[in-house]
Amino acid sequence: MIRACKKGDRQAQELLYRRYSPRLYGVCLRYASSKEEAEDFLQEGFIKIYRNLYKYKPTGSFSAWLYRLMVNVALEKIRQNQKRKNQISIDQLVNDPEVSEDIFSGFGARTIIKMVQQLPEGYRVVFNLYVIEGYSHKEIASLLDITESTSKSQLSRAKATLRKLLEKVV
Repeated sequence: MIRACKKGDRQAQELLYRRYSPRLYGVCLRYASSKEEAEDFLQEGFIKIYRNLYKYKPTGSFSAWLYRLMVNVALEKIRQNQKRKNQISIDQLVNDPEVSEDIFSGFGARTIIKMVQQLPEGYRVVFNLYVIEGYSHKEIASLLDITESTSKSQLSRAKATLRKLLEKVV
């Protein structure tokens, strides 16, 4: 299928899309503020996948390569939109609330995804990169061109905001 896609075979491309789009759409949903935005990320991602298939080396997992590419597309689209108005530096924070790491236990993935989508963009991106993707604050700072302290404060604020949203559900 990959070889056929590299040659531009439309049927193989459709098969690739059908096979991987549900999982990759889930990735997009975590970074997007709406379903529509997630669909845009997914569409852009598949365009990039088809254009960059020649770069895939079968030494690693194909699905992991797709996943990483989709995360990068989401981050790229967010940077392009220049919606970083919601970022808060550590200097702006006073009495930042302590937030427990297990605030999400007992809630379903769909509920949490919907709540994460409600976060301001800066919070949402840092939350996903740190909690879901496993990046360090140093790596996040480099990826987003922010300071480590901004990454930490946005994660803290994201968790505090999610806690408030979860308390409303309970």
